[in-house]
Amino acid sequence: MGMFNNLERTVAIASYDVVLKPYGKALVELARERPDIICLGADLTRQTETDLFRDTLGERFINVGMAEANMMGIAGGLARAGHTVFVNSFGVFSTRRCYDQIAMAVAYPALNVKIVGFMPGLSSPGGPSHQAIDDVALMRALPNMVVLDLADANEIAQAVQIAADHRGPVYLRLKRGEIPVIFDESHKLSLDRAHVLSTGDDVCLVASGMMVPAAIAAARALDENGVAASVVSTPVIKPLDASTIVNAARGTRLIVTVENHSVIGGLGSAVSEAVAEAGLGIPLIRVGIGDVFAESGSREYLFRRYGLSVQDIVDKVWTRLRPGVAVPTALEVSQVEGGYAPV
Repeated sequence: MGMFNNLERTVAIASYDVVLKPYGKALVELARERPDIICLGADLTRQTETDLFRDTLGERFINVGMAEANMMGIAGGLARAGHTVFVNSFGVFSTRRCYDQIAMAVAYPALNVKIVGFMPGLSSPGGPSHQAIDDVALMRALPNMVVLDLADANEIAQAVQIAADHRGPVYLRLKRGEIPVIFDESHKLSLDRAHVLSTGDDVCLVASGMMVPAAIAAARALDENGVAASVVSTPVIKPLDASTIVNAARGTRLIVTVENHSVIGGLGSAVSEAVAEAGLGIPLIRVGIGDVFAESGSREYLFRRYGLSVQDIVDKVWTRLRPGVAVPTALEVSQVEGGYAPV
């Protein structure tokens, strides 16, 4: 059972240690070594961890104000002049609000601009105006754009270096606030591979970003009750590591994609395309936000309301593989101070 072999058999949800501002710290550390890096913001400096950059390397920090479309044009111009530009805002503002400018000023000329979007999906309490439920679909559709949906602090820190080294535009989708530490230092992020965290013959769970801890917890609950689950963490949605996902899914009875994003156009769509092109012929279920705009509320409320909880994943798998048998319960762990657990 892969990474779960030596764990106590339990259906409780794991809690993770957290760190603050891993992106902001990594960007400052890298920029100290690389004078080509410039940081742009749109009046959300503290909220995007770029207050660290402003206070340390202020001569290379530009706050353009609440003018995201203009910010993308500035980023394109700076990149044409030889700079590596990190552009920062909430995910919905750094994608949907300035999509044409990204397409024409950044993606089409394949410039060295790194677009960073915080508060993905339903992690924002601000309702439809602040919830980036379509950002992966939008950015994934752009030629030349690399799309990352990162799960933990170690991946985020590595992604800053990887994005800066990649010649061309990159979109980084980051959780805001307390960031869990899921993987140890041996975990290596790259732009060409997904990570198989466990192996099982019954179901393959393919997850990205904030839903990786939920997929791990769901796999534990399923394993405790006799359903063997593979878990594949997919931090790079474009270019998708289709071969790893297809190989992990091959021979299982069900594939379930798990994302904090609309089920239209995101990870679920990308995996569906890969599975269909490989001719696997395995049923696939997408766990994510339906074709709706969500309401305002806490992460805990919204994830349950729109089907992103650990129990929702367990329910979808169980009712498909064990119809007519009572669904097991994935026990919650209390949200202790200084820790992080999936809903």
